[in-house]
Amino acid sequence: RSEMMNTWYKTVVLFSGILGILNFSFASDYASYAGGFLRMGTTARSIAMGSGFTAELDQGFSAFHNPAGISFTENRNASVTNHSLQLDRMFIASSFATYLPPTAGLGIAWIRAGVNQIDGRTESGQHTSYLSTSEDAYYISFGQRIKPWFSVGINIKLLRLQLPMNESNLLGQGMGFDIGLLLRPIPNISFGLVIQDLNSSYLWQTSEIFPKTGRTYRENFPVIYRFGGTYHYKEIYFVGDVGVVTDYEDILGVPVRIGGEYIYNENYFLRAGFGNSRISAGAGMKYVLFNQKESFIDYAFVMETALNLAHVFTVSIQF
Repeated sequence: RSEMMNTWYKTVVLFSGILGILNFSFASDYASYAGGFLRMGTTARSIAMGSGFTAELDQGFSAFHNPAGISFTENRNASVTNHSLQLDRMFIASSFATYLPPTAGLGIAWIRAGVNQIDGRTESGQHTSYLSTSEDAYYISFGQRIKPWFSVGINIKLLRLQLPMNESNLLGQGMGFDIGLLLRPIPNISFGLVIQDLNSSYLWQTSEIFPKTGRTYRENFPVIYRFGGTYHYKEIYFVGDVGVVTDYEDILGVPVRIGGEYIYNENYFLRAGFGNSRISAGAGMKYVLFNQKESFIDYAFVMETALNLAHVFTVSIQF
């Protein structure tokens, strides 16, 4: 077992180095584009493994990574995720998924991100009040198995962004879609393909805030094409994907994400990964709660840019 752990450690280090070079080579500043909160990741398990879950079934929020995965749901599942972030930031996600006999799955979810305690001031620098901003995404997900090993799925996302003003708020709203394919040809290998944020955008109407210069305009999210895979070898589970981020005209980046999970005694998990330009690690535990169904508690530790630290907790219950 110690030899296996040593091999796994060397493999993770090697792949992290390769992926770091790839991400640096293809890096581009697409973080400033609209919808950045949907590119942060969600559950503790996925983030701890680098978020490369295009072909993986995440018990906490499978439809977020690939809506086709929800068709493999075997029980009803509810989960809550909280990100403990610095600089007065918040990020929470909750989801519910259920099977639709005989071969489909349905889910709903809510993701919310924002910043509190923003110091509002007048043009002369006088403090007025503390402001906050928030972004919300509401998911409706559906997946259907065409074959026992092949499924398709779609996410419909309702989007909302609230920006603070000293006397009123500026609201942007829109809708977007994800579509995905998932193949599980043999028990220990799977492949996934997903297109995220098709037609996703915020529609702004600023004439009420700026009567002279205000106008109506649309702010598009970048579209992301991802292909990924998973491989299960004894107690070790590998996940990874590669993406192409585009603004419909130019390629903005080619992010690569990879991670691994070591399974101990079937109920305990150690994880590490690299993705979304962040190094992460974590742990998880499986337990029985309702009607002999498996439930999970997961934790992830993320090292962000400029050495900021984030802690992510997810509770997922099957019933």
